[in-house]
Amino acid sequence: MRCLRSLCAVLCAVSCAMLCAASLAWAQGTTPKSTLEDYPAHATVGDVGVGAEFMVHSFSRGEQMFIAPDYLVVEVAMFPPKGQAVLVEPGKFSLRINGRKAVLFVQTPAAVAASLNHPEWEQRPRADAAIGMGGIGVGTGQPRQTAPFPGAPQSRLPQPPRAPDADNPAGIERERVKPEELLVETALPGGDHRGPVSGFLYFAFKGKTGSIKSLELLFESAVLRLR
Repeated sequence: MRCLRSLCAVLCAVSCAMLCAASLAWAQGTTPKSTLEDYPAHATVGDVGVGAEFMVHSFSRGEQMFIAPDYLVVEVAMFPPKGQAVLVEPGKFSLRINGRKAVLFVQTPAAVAASLNHPEWEQRPRADAAIGMGGIGVGTGQPRQTAPFPGAPQSRLPQPPRAPDADNPAGIERERVKPEELLVETALPGGDHRGPVSGFLYFAFKGKTGSIKSLELLFESAVLRLR
């Protein structure tokens, strides 16, 4: 039993290290909106504009949307003066709920991705869902699989044929993006950036969003009211 636990600990450490390395290599952020004013909450810190939008638990890029159920997600954009660079430091952002003194701090993309990729770490059932919303796929789990007996290799159920849709008349199945990979890719990338830059920030939260009466994103001297 001790050997098994040790092996699991080693595998977990290796997975975390790989995800940390991936977060540095893959973080590309999202596409910034055209102007700072396009964000529901915005402010200016020094000569840099900061915009934010509360995404509740969702993160996306293009046609695929995923849910991080144990995190509050905020898309943040930074607009430096034209032709200049901005130093992005995600760790400087924090989230204040209902005016409390205690704030939530940004979680690393690697840690959040690991919670999606390894739900067994939290020792709880994982929902498998894919809900169509206006052409956007929403999911929190992996494709459902079946096995003839415990321990047997799992096999996917065959997919029923799909009729071509208006956006894909050829009926070509598009490659599905893994949620943990998309999460890392679309996180707010740190470092120096010339021109506007944006991406998602994640704050650990297991309460009910209905209990959130006010929500503020804090960054240096700025307070951006999200709700």
